[in-house]
Amino acid sequence: MAFIKLYRQKLQENYTFLDTLFKARNIHWGVVTKLLCGNSIYLKELIALGVTEMHDSRVSNLKKIKKLNPDIQTVYIKPPSKRNIPSIVQCADLSFNTEIYTIQMLSVEAKKQNKTHGIIIMIEMGDLREGVLGEELLSFYEQVFSLPNIEIRGIGTNLNCLSGVMPTQDKLIQLSLYKQLIEAKFNVEIPWVSGGTSVAIPLMLKNARPMAVNHFRIGEAIFFGKDLFTGLTIEGMHNDVFRLYAEIIEITQKPDNPTGELGENVAGNTFEISENVDLSTTSLRAILDIGLLDMQPQYLESCNPEIKIVDASSDMMVVDISNSQKQYKVGDLIDFKLQYMGALYLLNSDYIEKIVE
Repeated sequence: MAFIKLYRQKLQENYTFLDTLFKARNIHWGVVTKLLCGNSIYLKELIALGVTEMHDSRVSNLKKIKKLNPDIQTVYIKPPSKRNIPSIVQCADLSFNTEIYTIQMLSVEAKKQNKTHGIIIMIEMGDLREGVLGEELLSFYEQVFSLPNIEIRGIGTNLNCLSGVMPTQDKLIQLSLYKQLIEAKFNVEIPWVSGGTSVAIPLMLKNARPMAVNHFRIGEAIFFGKDLFTGLTIEGMHNDVFRLYAEIIEITQKPDNPTGELGENVAGNTFEISENVDLSTTSLRAILDIGLLDMQPQYLESCNPEIKIVDASSDMMVVDISNSQKQYKVGDLIDFKLQYMGALYLLNSDYIEKIVE
């Protein structure tokens, strides 16, 4: 059975790196946990590190977090749907919002539950996902800041996730100016300017972050240590907190090209054989006990660089081990480093065992 393993020491070192970085700059931050898909084993690992704020986009995951530790500050990081509002007020201390109607409903529900619900007003800054348009922000704020049982904890923006717009210094300065406009017009204090995600860490390392941006929401960096500007690993961090292990269930020397009439495979792809290909070539192929139900091969990288991923079907993946110096046998494990999306597929699969070392 294939399994994914979290390396506790590497996670701890990544967390310590980030926590030290943020504390030195008086930045509040929380961990985005949606990658973990509500897995209690891994959520407990974060809690044990001392994480005090967790962000997620699934109500069920926030419920699990509150059950594990009611003192964790929970943040629902997308605009709430109408049907979810009672649950969001119940298990999320804050939520990201872009619609006046939704905030009004949150206000009514928070009053019913005798709670004060915090909100972050998200502003559109060019990535074209969620966000209030800048020219409408003051009117928007005016209509929600006095609603009962609602506390506006800050403003924020999302960058890079949809259109790939990067969080430049100019973008974050613009976000900071929105804070100044609101505070000047309404004589209020905006505690948080939440403009920082994993992609903005390189700006902070270069001391290019506007001082007003004082809240970060970190997911990919804590688990993968990735500089999203360069694609490289941030110096001092680990890129392999998670690894996948899959077992070999067959090893056979087989032709490199299929024989017979070709149609679409299970993934909808068609194998093409060029006219000049040598049909006599073979390779030593290993079949692993994992398939497309659990992962996407393009997000995996074999820890043994001499192994090449060939393709996968619903329940099995084929790898070429012809050039491997290591001799494999049926029952051996092959391990893989994971990209973010690779880990997300695996962690969302009930068929993959989750363990900690």
